[in-house]
Amino acid sequence: MQALLLLQGRPQITASELAAELEVSVPTARRDLEALAMSGVPIYPARGRGGGWRLIGGARTDLTGLTQGEVTSLLIGLTQSLGAEPERVAAVRKLVRAMPAPFREGAQRVAAATVRDVPWGEAERESTSSTVAALQAAIADELQVRATYDGSGGERVLELVPLVVGSRGARWYLLGAPVVPGGESADPDCVRTYRVDRIREVELLPQRGIAPDGFDGSGEWARMVERVEGMRGRVRAILRVKPWAVRAMLDRFGVQARMIDSVIEPDDPVVEVRAHRADALAEQLAAWASVVEVVEPAEVRSHLRQIGERLVEQYRDA
Repeated sequence: MQALLLLQGRPQITASELAAELEVSVPTARRDLEALAMSGVPIYPARGRGGGWRLIGGARTDLTGLTQGEVTSLLIGLTQSLGAEPERVAAVRKLVRAMPAPFREGAQRVAAATVRDVPWGEAERESTSSTVAALQAAIADELQVRATYDGSGGERVLELVPLVVGSRGARWYLLGAPVVPGGESADPDCVRTYRVDRIREVELLPQRGIAPDGFDGSGEWARMVERVEGMRGRVRAILRVKPWAVRAMLDRFGVQARMIDSVIEPDDPVVEVRAHRADALAEQLAAWASVVEVVEPAEVRSHLRQIGERLVEQYRDA
């Protein structure tokens, strides 16, 4: 986003120059430039010595030259590509303030209602980004949506006010609620969490749909994460892990794992992992049997023993 502002007064800019201006890494700056191009901004990279990113000849570089649709598309593309680093969040806010006044409110709504969080969950489907973009466009224009949702109870059609779209790692989630009967505002008592990859179709409706007065999107997102983490992490196990396997285990379990001070032997890496049930945790840890020893609790150790006994019985004649 900041790249577009910087290009207003320059014939071109390199990823290194942009990184220095924004105090970010060169790869992050390069991703910003690529995201601008993918969002429809007329810029292109000139290769070779003396090259850099340039606006296509004759293109206007003033933000007032963008239409409302182009501004929304630009912001949607970039909020999906940015991480949650404080400097990146600050960059989004600066660009929103620089936008033409008629477009600023919708841009502010998109920026405030998009959350990029730490890794959590599995990878999303390839079509998810277009669904996220549609939900963000509805938020920008304060519109209701009709979505076909494939949930645990089967496929159903929902009419919602989208309030927050956020990701934990590669997977995106929607916080949404139906409209209060007889009004336009979302019902604050009916906010629900939906996985975006389970939304089969989404349609923007002409009816207005706005967030409740005083709605705190960041706070609601944090409460949702806390709720889900509580359900996912009811059972904890203490593990002794071979040193060379610690990093792989932490990466595999993500936020459900953490290093703790060794209380067994000073040189032993000790890791705590969590899951929603003891048997489910044992099934996950069975794959790590060659590099992990479960110290406690006894319930998880018992489930692991049962898994081992079943395997021995199944392959007794192998």
